[in-house]
Amino acid sequence: MSKLSDLKPGETGVIKTIQLEGAVRARMMQLGLTEGEAITVEKFAPLGDPIEVSVRGYSLCFRKSEADKIILM
Repeated sequence: MSKLSDLKPGETGVIKTIQLEGAVRARMMQLGLTEGEAITVEKFAPLGDPIEVSVRGYSLCFRKSEADKIILM
């Protein structure tokens, strides 16, 4: 199992599960992060946090701590 934070810019993965809880998990799902969805890492900030990703044709930014809890297939 790999995590979203393990991918390098340009790499794509498929979301297997999101190990967040409560309002944060609900918000991620509202933003389009659902199981089985493809997600691509676009770039990292200069110090590695946050991470910019592309999902469903739009860009999002996540903290590295959040990306560590998004497990890929």
